[in-house]
Amino acid sequence: MPDSHKLTAIIEREGDGYFALCPDVDVASQGDSIEEALTNLIEALTLFFESADSLEIDRWLHSEVLVTQVEIPVG
Repeated sequence: MPDSHKLTAIIEREGDGYFALCPDVDVASQGDSIEEALTNLIEALTLFFESADSLEIDRWLHSEVLVTQVEIPVG
């Protein structure tokens, strides 16, 4: 059985669709719905891991990704 990685997926509404980003390896995709964006991101990640060599994966795979919110004054 192949190795697996738990990766971060951030999905953001963008116009009429959704933008999906995996900051762990800087891979992104999009879709018309949340589910489609996530499915497309998983496909893009799968292709990345299938085609990248181990040195490239090590270079792109961030060991620690923190997702948080910050509050700033606007206007």
